[in-house]
Amino acid sequence: MSDVIDKQPAPSGDRILVVDDSVIIREMLRDVLTDAGYVVDTADDGNQGVEMALRNDYAVILCDVHMPNRDGLQTVRAILGAKPLARIIMTDSFPDKLAASARAEGALCCLQKPFDVTELRDMIRRVKTTGTVTLGR
Repeated sequence: MSDVIDKQPAPSGDRILVVDDSVIIREMLRDVLTDAGYVVDTADDGNQGVEMALRNDYAVILCDVHMPNRDGLQTVRAILGAKPLARIIMTDSFPDKLAASARAEGALCCLQKPFDVTELRDMIRRVKTTGTVTLGR
């Protein structure tokens, strides 16, 4: 089941989608990003993430690499197949060939867990303003 935070959009209207099978990670990212002024939607697997990404417009999508039902690579392919300009940042505890393949498919980078909250916020800001990432792994 996905969680949608019902609050007024940030002045810039920026929405972020967090797709991760870990409740702890989803809640932490939702709290940190909400505190930074974003409207945050969450999905607990790739299937829900694709569904939400196709229904809504997001400034940035954070997507875990290893998930049940549909992994991060399959999720990136489905989202970018329908929305080629979507900006996706992968997250993973142990970036591997799947993370590299997701980047090759169009994900901007893979941010290794645990990550620094300041690095995450800066990365999102850079993605929003330039469409590229110079941080992360």
